Amino acid sequence: MEDVLCDFCHTPWTLDRPMVEGHHGSCICGNCLRAAWALTVTAQASDRPEAAPTKCTMCLEERTDRLFQSPAFPEAFICLRCVRLASRAVARDQEDASTAE
Repeated sequence: MEDVLCDFCHTPWTLDRPMVEGHHGSCICGNCLRAAWALTVTAQASDRPEAAPTKCTMCLEERTDRLFQSPAFPEAFICLRCVRLASRAVARDQEDASTAE
């Protein structure tokens, strides 16, 4: 599992750190996902560097909606849609884990 790194902070995946996979092996960890949620959903802001579409690291689509850009790795972006989808996946996994205990 330590071979899998978050595209936004390059932290390795561990059992105590949630990680969501996108297309072609792209990943975002729970900490970066929380930061992306805070910016794109809570603050309804964006790190979009320009008005043109920007390619989302997770879905690989050119997006024009709000984006979170990694502060450490500026080539990594996640779109609002992927932030919401990844957050649902983490919440579902946490619910499944709590019912299994």
